[in-house]
Amino acid sequence: MSGTLNKVMLIGHLGDEVKMHYFEGGNSIGRFPIATNETYTNKQTGEKVTNTDWHNVVVRNKAAEICEKYLSKGDKVYVEGRLKNRQWQGEDGNTRYTTEVHVQDFTFLSTKKESIANAQSTPQATQQNTQVTPQPNTQVSEPEQDDDLPF
Repeated sequence: MSGTLNKVMLIGHLGDEVKMHYFEGGNSIGRFPIATNETYTNKQTGEKVTNTDWHNVVVRNKAAEICEKYLSKGDKVYVEGRLKNRQWQGEDGNTRYTTEVHVQDFTFLSTKKESIANAQSTPQATQQNTQVTPQPNTQVSEPEQDDDLPF
């Protein structure tokens, strides 16, 4: 196979609010962490173990503004994008490295308020025949960045 693929798909919960950075010319970047969990049962002790991994997520321009407006800490979100490595010089003079997920597509799955309400609902309430109108998932695709555009 001669081609390569750099694709990441994550479903997780926001670990913090979206932090926005604005640049001259109207461009912007939003950054936030996403936590994903892996749960398994330890065969020796029978104990349930949960491991959490943190992922640094980057969204650009209009998609970043939408994330800032509608997402908050604890919300569940699906993101799809590419892994990018970045390095910079720290204040102490040391070179720092990080791996980020640069988002190309995302979908809001649930809010923290919805998750808490579902966890607190009683079995009787879930068995009642109540009709609920589901909210549509918000989905935005970030177009590929083309640096030689004249505007």
